[in-house]
Amino acid sequence: MKLDTVMAERADKTIYRDGDKVVKVFSADKKKSDVLNEALNQARVEESGLNIPKIYDVARLDDGRWAIVMEYVKGKTLAELMEENPAQADKYLSQFVDLQLKMHEKKVPLLNKLKDKMTRKISETDFSATVRYELNVRLESMPKHTKLCHGDFNPSNVILTENGDACIIDWAHATQGNASADAARTYLLFCLSGKKDTAEKYLKLFCKKSDTAKQYVLKWLPIVAASQSVKGKPEEKEMLAEWVDVVEYE
Repeated sequence: MKLDTVMAERADKTIYRDGDKVVKVFSADKKKSDVLNEALNQARVEESGLNIPKIYDVARLDDGRWAIVMEYVKGKTLAELMEENPAQADKYLSQFVDLQLKMHEKKVPLLNKLKDKMTRKISETDFSATVRYELNVRLESMPKHTKLCHGDFNPSNVILTENGDACIIDWAHATQGNASADAARTYLLFCLSGKKDTAEKYLKLFCKKSDTAKQYVLKWLPIVAASQSVKGKPEEKEMLAEWVDVVEYE
């Protein structure tokens, strides 16, 4: 395993290329259970037939850090393509939504349930007992589905290969549940990155292509915003709190 060529660096991991493989090396404080769960998620999604990188190995490095070894997919992310070709951004966004809808058609029954994850996340927030109660009431009222949900579906997690195939990466947050919750999460991610106009275009496209009411997707927003707040990013705190406070006034 060669860790010479860095592809990307994040706060909790570094991505290396090793020939036809990618090695995702996690920080020393990353729990073994979280690493194994991510690998298991990806292996289970791989079995659904969706085009994603194949898992080859999970390894513990000499320094004690954990790593996931997977297939290298050559291409550019949709985020890169949208940045490089702004005139084609709407076309890429439409392709992005089509891919998400294709993903939602898949069933992966052994994945954790989205509702259970949201319940746990709500309990971990700093919001008042009243707000947590309202969030849980809303969550309980939402229809229970079993569609494959990515949990972090954004253009940087979609690679477009040279022959035009789309490959979805980063399955750490995958669950089975309501597709509109997954869409609300994507809408939230666009907003948090300062791309409000793109967020609105995305939501309009998703609702039109899936024949889903916009109000229904937005009803999930306080729930996914509460879940995001657990990450504790100071720059997101105020915006997330505004979305979560919606539950008090409806």
